Amino acid sequence: MAAEPRAIARVIEPTPVIEGAGVRLRRSIATATLDYLDPFLLLDHFQSDDPDDYLAGFPWHPHRGIETVTYMLAGEVDHRDSIGNSGSIGPVDIQWMTAGGGIMHEEMPRPREGLMGGFQLWVNLPAKLKMTRPRYQDLAAASVPEVRRDDGSVIRVIAGEVDGVGGAVGEIYAEPEYLDVMLPARTSFTQPVPRGHSAFAYVFEGEGQFGVEADLGYRGDLDGELLAAARLVVFGDGDEVRVQAHDRHVRFLLVSGRPLGEPIARYGPFVMNTRAELQLALRDLQDDTFVWRDDAEWARSRTTWSPDTFSR
Repeated sequence: MAAEPRAIARVIEPTPVIEGAGVRLRRSIATATLDYLDPFLLLDHFQSDDPDDYLAGFPWHPHRGIETVTYMLAGEVDHRDSIGNSGSIGPVDIQWMTAGGGIMHEEMPRPREGLMGGFQLWVNLPAKLKMTRPRYQDLAAASVPEVRRDDGSVIRVIAGEVDGVGGAVGEIYAEPEYLDVMLPARTSFTQPVPRGHSAFAYVFEGEGQFGVEADLGYRGDLDGELLAAARLVVFGDGDEVRVQAHDRHVRFLLVSGRPLGEPIARYGPFVMNTRAELQLALRDLQDDTFVWRDDAEWARSRTTWSPDTFSR
């Protein structure tokens, strides 16, 4: 049986938001237009050559019940957390943090050659792993596989697999695929996605035709929708995603994952299954019983975080 290409279900225009201590972002998931795409809770795109847009950063704040993925394109982000990790991530570096039962951290952006840019994705954890021990994966650019095809296409494999090349990040419950795809003009791309998995593309450079309905290979008369940056494309169900670049190049993130199918209750940086679990998280903060913490870092964070200020 022939593979069924995925059609476009929705197209989302990013919403400008200000987060942390005053960072300007473009948000596509966790908005009034698209609240949740199971298991993906949030997608932020940060890109600016104006330091006033990001230098205030994200001072100490908590997370519980989720995983956060930061993927850098330009600049650097300094990171520290309550389980003893610290360091900086720069272009093409990845930070994949499993908050589990509780972690405090800070993310402070710094420009490199006057530039700053990247993405943060939140991935939900199932109920059975909401209170698991936190984990931190800091992956340098050299560890991110890059697939270069004869047509000039370049695919960075953050998670998942392309042409038999496995991604840099593994052992993630939602079985995610996370690709950074660059297609030159007049080229095309097809990627299998397991039926039943949620899938989206975030177009951040150029323009391309998404949801095409024909055999792989460039043609100028295919079905689908021509979309320019910056847009998020939500795909319907099917077996594969197809994209074409016409007269311009296109660059996009392709992300997919297995839905959890569980209820969610969220409050800022906490995502649980019930309101009672959210109330417990807030009590833990107030009572100094937030789990999986380093006491010295915890004491410092208690003086700098307010639940009314930070959602990340």
